Amino acid sequence: MVNLEWYRTFKEIYENGTLTKASIALYASQPGVSVHLNALEAYVGKKLFERTSRKMIPTEDGKFLYEYIIESLTKLEIAEQHFKKTTQEKNPSLNIGMCSEMFQLIIEPEIPKLDFDLVARFGSHIDLIKDLNNGILDLVITPKKQNEKKSLVEYIPFSKERIVLVAGNKTDTTQLQEHLKSNDLNKLEDELLKNIWYSSSNEMEHFRRFWFENFNKKPAFKPNYILPNITSIIRCLNHGNGLALVPDFLCREQILKNEILLVWEGKVKTENTLYFASRTDLKYKKELETIKTIFKSKMK
Repeated sequence: MVNLEWYRTFKEIYENGTLTKASIALYASQPGVSVHLNALEAYVGKKLFERTSRKMIPTEDGKFLYEYIIESLTKLEIAEQHFKKTTQEKNPSLNIGMCSEMFQLIIEPEIPKLDFDLVARFGSHIDLIKDLNNGILDLVITPKKQNEKKSLVEYIPFSKERIVLVAGNKTDTTQLQEHLKSNDLNKLEDELLKNIWYSSSNEMEHFRRFWFENFNKKPAFKPNYILPNITSIIRCLNHGNGLALVPDFLCREQILKNEILLVWEGKVKTENTLYFASRTDLKYKKELETIKTIFKSKMK
């Protein structure tokens, strides 16, 4: 006799369009979902989906089977909801991705106030956008906009980050300030090279871009210390010695407290537009707007 879970798995693949999204809906592993589908196809003796790199497309047999079973499955799901022992409603859950520093500064202080579940993921922008396209994430904060045809992801600009030169408050910046006042960029560059430099593995692109836009060349040196993130750099510079190029919103508070020094904003603005990248088929739009509002209020 056919396993009822095979039908349930088939329904979720049909309605969600991918094995990944079906596995999320079923709280199951993707390999487990594939096993159920393969077993059902073997049982009925027909191919139910055409498998492509982006989507599972139902065959005519798949469409026929869905129409035949959907009413019965829906009734069973209603019965399950009606008779299950718990009366506790499932909380909405939002899956978001961004850099760890942004999460710590913007979202972390607000978590106790949220009335929905939140799953946060950190990583490179490329990996996070890939997870967004695959339906694993609902929202990504990113400075990179990807233009893909037939994508379910929309990009909405909401703020800008500017890369600035900062120093530990024990750093002697006298010569640097003199060269800045005289607008002597050659001497400024020479003086900068004499200092200790910090950077992070996920911000090296900002480092190279700032240098090229202000000195018309690639930096001919490697930072002394490459740390996991900007937060680590700011902690090292706090009451210490050295230079770093960091996004302004991540160090604004420390500058105001004189824990680190703002040395130079650059002759050319090195800026990135920040985007809300989110899925257009997102179920929990109210919860998404809550996260967006938090970002907009803190990054004015």
